Amino acid sequence: MNTARHLVWLRADLRINDNTALAAACADKDAAVACVYAITPVQWQQHDVAGIRVDFELRTLRALEKSLDQLSIPLLIIQTDDFSGIPDALSRLCEKHQITAVHCNIQYEVNELARDAAVKQALASKGVTFHSHHDQCAVTPGTVLTNDGRFYSVFTPFKRNWLARLEAGAIRLLPIPIRRRHRFAESDNIPAAIKGFDSHVTSDITLSWWPAGEEAALERLTSFVEHGLKRYDEQRDFPELTDNDGVSRLSPYLAAGSISARQCLNAAFNYRHQHGSTKGVEQWISEIGWRDFYKHVMVGWPRVCKHRPFRLETAHIPWRHDENDFQRWCDGQTGFPLVDAAMRQLRQTGWMHNRLRMVVAMFLTKDLFIDWRWGEKFFMQHLIDGDLSANNGGWQWSASTGNDAAPYFRIFNPVLQSERFDPKGNFIREYVPELQDIRDKSIHQPKPSLLSLYPEPMVDRRMVKDRVLSHFRNLPSLTA
Repeated sequence: MNTARHLVWLRADLRINDNTALAAACADKDAAVACVYAITPVQWQQHDVAGIRVDFELRTLRALEKSLDQLSIPLLIIQTDDFSGIPDALSRLCEKHQITAVHCNIQYEVNELARDAAVKQALASKGVTFHSHHDQCAVTPGTVLTNDGRFYSVFTPFKRNWLARLEAGAIRLLPIPIRRRHRFAESDNIPAAIKGFDSHVTSDITLSWWPAGEEAALERLTSFVEHGLKRYDEQRDFPELTDNDGVSRLSPYLAAGSISARQCLNAAFNYRHQHGSTKGVEQWISEIGWRDFYKHVMVGWPRVCKHRPFRLETAHIPWRHDENDFQRWCDGQTGFPLVDAAMRQLRQTGWMHNRLRMVVAMFLTKDLFIDWRWGEKFFMQHLIDGDLSANNGGWQWSASTGNDAAPYFRIFNPVLQSERFDPKGNFIREYVPELQDIRDKSIHQPKPSLLSLYPEPMVDRRMVKDRVLSHFRNLPSLTA
């Protein structure tokens, strides 16, 4: 009797728990199963994937290989420059190992969907079936719709429908598959680094902040639920509290798929069932809802994957493209302490607190009036948790070009944001050592006369609002 051989093509789902494609491939207890991961350096560069993200993914794969080995499932590696080489590479792999079925979890980005369509066609010509599964979202895109069958463009009614669906049917987490009886290959070596991304050095802070793998992700979830979830609503906006479970810091693990949105929601719902609802629990559930929302938006309006604004009329905005001003923002040399501390945190750790992402994004797009796409690209090139839908959604929200975005007349004052969310200045001192000797509230807006190493504010904020209003008010749909 010939044993069926199945292949699981791993992408943003590097885990054995609650993995839809893996569970489907292992449904036949007698089938031999292997996993494969595709390294595509040129495609990653085209997609602005950060070096720290690649490093995190490779470390995650090494942890995953050990977990899969316990299930007698080998982890194979293929490498091709870009997506165009994957159909042939997977076809040859299936032919080599006599694989009859390939399973994967759907990625909803435009290029990834086109890649999968090409793979499906190539495998069909070889007699290999291709099975794609919904897994990335807690609720499948296309199932949360308005009364007239359209995708939601506003979060609040989306969340109401999304949450009702989750609460109506208990979240079902898929178990770890049973160990395979048969094995048809040995695992490939996982490279220590990838050319083009090897300039990133895995620092002590990277290893400390971001231990890789599914076990690390689950430990972080447990710690946050026990110590931070109840008061999440009170602590989430204060970057100084990051290390004390003020936020979950699960975003890199969600981006790599070391943990699923369903696992996070299940933990929150279990907490709510055992301890009752709190504003913190509901707020965190809402944040996971935002993650789903932006993926649903990407499915409903795929143009957001193509550097186009959601609100088409905002394509007429004459954004500035000043490279010198942009570089000062990138380097954390704007003269606004909270903005500078946030940008330096990103460059040093590969991550930025969510409140600060809004602050720096609005500063770039409103105060400097620089094209939001420049900031979106820079973030992707530096974030360990880079995720197209979430990053694009956040930037378009701040720039007032997106769906359910901040009103164009809403402009964060970086000084007031600093006074409110870093009142003692401790976060600023951590990342802007030039200001560490300032112990009073003047750290939020230091006097240039007292400083020799820190730049003066690069923009006169008294002029900001008029410039923003003049450009947005003159947009075609807003003046019609």
